[in-house]
Amino acid sequence: MFKKLCLTAAMVAAAATSFAGDLVINGSTTVLPVVQKATEAFAKTNPDVHIALSGGGSGNGVKALIDGLTNIAMSSRDIKASEVKLAEQRGVKPYRTAVAVDAIVPVVNNANTVKDLTQEQLKAVFEGKIRNWKEVGGKDAPIVVVSRDSSSGTFETWESLVMKGARVTPRALLQTSNGTVVQTVAKNVNAIGYIGIGYLDKQTKPLTLGGKVATAEAAKTKEWPLSRELYFFTNGAPNGDAKAFTDFVVSPAGQKIVQETGFVPLK
Repeated sequence: MFKKLCLTAAMVAAAATSFAGDLVINGSTTVLPVVQKATEAFAKTNPDVHIALSGGGSGNGVKALIDGLTNIAMSSRDIKASEVKLAEQRGVKPYRTAVAVDAIVPVVNNANTVKDLTQEQLKAVFEGKIRNWKEVGGKDAPIVVVSRDSSSGTFETWESLVMKGARVTPRALLQTSNGTVVQTVAKNVNAIGYIGIGYLDKQTKPLTLGGKVATAEAAKTKEWPLSRELYFFTNGAPNGDAKAFTDFVVSPAGQKIVQETGFVPLK
């Protein structure tokens, strides 16, 4: 069910700086907290724009765009060639707008003594080839792999940047959001998962990769190897309410919200 973030029913004409209508936004749970805060700020100057916002994952957001069910699809990965082909068959022309930068960060339980992994070790852990923490300098305990489900753009980016053609172990505990990954890892001393940098908090411990630390600057410069952009997809270049909201998110005020949410501004 869509969460109504603005239920104003103003009857007066919108001011010159405002836009009236209904805007449906759907998709990535990674991008979701940025958009939640952005809609609250946007509503203050555009009270007549009714925004319906929901998560569900990048794949579901792109599918909703292709099916004509959303105005803006939030996505933490680029659109696939197969999705573009299907969109063309439906008369939809996906248009991509980058709205933020993100770093995917491997995290472990706070009690875990392991601090750093190489990318090769990380891949082997998620592939199921390394199964005990003692194999990477930790205690003698089985590794519990926590991953996102297949509808997640974060999962697909992880497959591309980390797994490189290998499959995540079928023993992995699949989660529907960054938040549930955090909760699962925080509750299991032997768990390892991965989340967007905006979800980092004291509940889990981020790992370094080959000595590199996940920071906003490292994500922006791509020094952090698991960096990516976060996107809005629209049917053609955004117009009307979708353009107004997209323009707000990429504006200095919107990018300040990106930073306050824990993600990385475009500039």
